[in-house]
Amino acid sequence: MNATLCATRSASLAERPPGKLLIEKGSIVEETSGRESGAITETRLSHEMHRVATALLVDAVDRESVPVESLSVFRDFVVANLRHHHETEDAWLWPQILAAAPETAQPLEELSREHERLEAALDRLAAAEVDERPTGRAALRAAALEVRESVRLHLEHEEPVLFPALRDRITPEQWDAFSRRVIASAPMVAGHLTIRLFEEVGTPEEVSSALANLPEDLRRLIPAMSDQAAVELRVLRGIDS
Repeated sequence: MNATLCATRSASLAERPPGKLLIEKGSIVEETSGRESGAITETRLSHEMHRVATALLVDAVDRESVPVESLSVFRDFVVANLRHHHETEDAWLWPQILAAAPETAQPLEELSREHERLEAALDRLAAAEVDERPTGRAALRAAALEVRESVRLHLEHEEPVLFPALRDRITPEQWDAFSRRVIASAPMVAGHLTIRLFEEVGTPEEVSSALANLPEDLRRLIPAMSDQAAVELRVLRGIDS
């Protein structure tokens, strides 16, 4: 998904009618009073970031112009952030949802099993060699493709369960506590890329909402982190400066 497509998608999201159920490419967004909750906005942007990042990794593997170091760092970013995302859901968010909505037990269990399968795919991706030549990256490409498809399918299953639960069963106070805990434990691998990818998939207002729980000292660095990430993403996309 390129930046133009992401911008178009973000504009369409911003213009949607208030109080409407949005279903787009397998994802579902529930709204009330014309605005998403902060929990849904933050989660949706995280999911879109993972969709874009995993697709970009597959593309970058085949791109001869991408330096090995850049490809390796981005692979590590994808692995670390996907692991952190599903581990925090299993450990912290699922128990809160289950306590408030016992009827979600079976779908949450199924989603956790999908997390386990994704974890195995991430292990294969992390172990794949980043060869100097695109022709020597067959194992890396296969692993990246498996992760991309696993993420796409998993999010199609997760969003119809998770978004309504976040809207109806998780209070703003619970979400803020969860969000701060997630941020405090976030992996340090190329974290600036998250900022720029959020900006690609969300409107400025949505990004501001999603990053509201960043510590103040990090919020001051957002413009610089975004600029640095923009340069690195151009390299991965094979775009000349």
